[in-house]
Order: sequence, then C-alpha cells, then structure tokens
Amino acid sequence: MKLFLKGERCFSPKCAIEKRNFPPGQHGKSRRPKIMGYGLQLREKQKAKRYYGLGETQFRNNFEKAVRLKGVTGERLLSMLERRLDNVIHRAGFGTSRSMARQIVRHGHIQVNGRKVDIPSYMVRPNDVIEIREKSRNHPGVLGSRDATAHMPSPNWLDVDRENLKVRILGEPKRDELVQIKLEEQLIVELYSK
Repeated sequence: MKLFLKGERCFSPKCAIEKRNFPPGQHGKSRRPKIMGYGLQLREKQKAKRYYGLGETQFRNNFEKAVRLKGVTGERLLSMLERRLDNVIHRAGFGTSRSMARQIVRHGHIQVNGRKVDIPSYMVRPNDVIEIREKSRNHPGVLGSRDATAHMPSPNWLDVDRENLKVRILGEPKRDELVQIKLEEQLIVELYSK
C-alpha cells in the first residue's frame, strides 16, 4: 500500500509502488498466502507506525495514553498521532514528507505560541499558534515545501496562513479527517489488548 513516505516522489512516476507493486526477488510475483487474524492486526499497526514515522516504544506509549483518555481508544490514538508537531507541520504544507517536517522541527525552525520548540512529539492543543521562526522564514526547504504543497488542501482543524508561514489549531481532529490512507484503528486496539 502506498503510504506517501517520500513526499513529492510519491506523486511522480518514480514512486516505488507505481513501478513494482510486488515483493522483490525471484519469487516475488508468485501467489502469497492470505493474511488472517494476528497478521492483519500486526500489518495495520506497522502501517500506522511507518505512516507517522514512529518507533515501537513511542507508538506503544501513545497507545497507553489513549487507553487512559475518555472516548474510543482507536480514535483517541489517531487524534494524538495527528496532533504531534511534526505531523502538523507536514499537514500544513511546510514539509513535503513527515520525515522532512520532523527535520525542520529538530533543527529549531519552529515556534509554538512564541516559544522555540524542537521536539517533534510535542502535542499541540486547540488555539495554539505554530509558525516558522523569524530567522528561518527564508529557509529554502520550508519555502520549497510550501510551494510544492500549495495544491494540497489543509485539514479543517487547521487554519493555515501560507504567506505568513503560520498555523492555528482550531480544535481536535475528527475521525473522518484524520489520515489520508485507509487505516483500521480497531485492529491496532485488538492487537495491543491481547
């Protein structure tokens, strides 16, 4: 499945999934066994981890926080993953991929509510204002990403000002506007609940 991990490359003919949608090797095209039960749950968890660029420990910690919160656990988990600072930067269009957005955050180009933040896992809250720092407004990576993602719409829970390189969090993301790929969070909850 195409997870859009390579930014602009995923929209071009150079995308690996477009070139070859089967495993590499001599027996890659042969029939693969159907995945059932645990395999499906594991595949769904791995898909979510790679989509958001997290390791196992970080992902599990987010799941355990989501279990403690009120509401549907799967939706709370996706909401928490979506509200990470690196993901917000990507969804706002200041990074063409999540890994690029993560690098922009780690290099100190971002400030939240007027304070420099360089932690990609920082959890944004409603009414937070995220902007590119004054020193970094002419950064070629940020400006190039903004121009490359100009055609992409921003989610309803973000108010993006592309000219001033600012984002305002309007509220918590809803389930229908969370992820761009098909993800069944219930399978992840079932996997961790064993």
